[in-house]
Amino acid sequence: MDTGPDGWAGAAPGIARARELFLDEAHGYGCAETTFVVLKEAFGLADAADSSAAMALNGGLAYGGGPCGAVSGSALALGLLYGSREPDHATAKRLAREATARLMDDFEAEFGALDCRELLGHEIRTPEAHAAFIESGRWRTICMRQIEFAIAALAPLAGPVQAAAPDAVADAAPVVAQDPSPDRVPLSRASGPS
Repeated sequence: MDTGPDGWAGAAPGIARARELFLDEAHGYGCAETTFVVLKEAFGLADAADSSAAMALNGGLAYGGGPCGAVSGSALALGLLYGSREPDHATAKRLAREATARLMDDFEAEFGALDCRELLGHEIRTPEAHAAFIESGRWRTICMRQIEFAIAALAPLAGPVQAAAPDAVADAAPVVAQDPSPDRVPLSRASGPS
């Protein structure tokens, strides 16, 4: 997989879109919203521009420092993706959980943590702390890299549903309608830009 800053195998359009939304000076979209909207667009899901389900997830749940919004926004999009592609609810739920768990593992391996508080190195829960964080501009690099990672990791799922043997899934990371394996759905390993 090409992991250069502009060549994450099929993720470049999604990353460009994420930068457009997240880095906008109006600060209209937070980390969870950006990831959620971009993945819904990439997956061809309905109402892709509607970020409302992810609004309170930014900054680790209402700026509380919990799970990174890039991961939680991805989890929302994965639920919608598998729910729309897999007719059996139990199977869709399992596949969404497995893909989310793999993303979480890969994310933590890449960044050393899952929680926003640890990733940022400080609290952002109070209005003053959040304003200081925005003013610092650190979100433009720290948070943007995490959003890019999540989008790049999940970009291969944007293709059509494909049935594949479990070992083939590791290479292509397709959405698998019937996965006989109890193992998690592998995602492409991506690393962020330097």
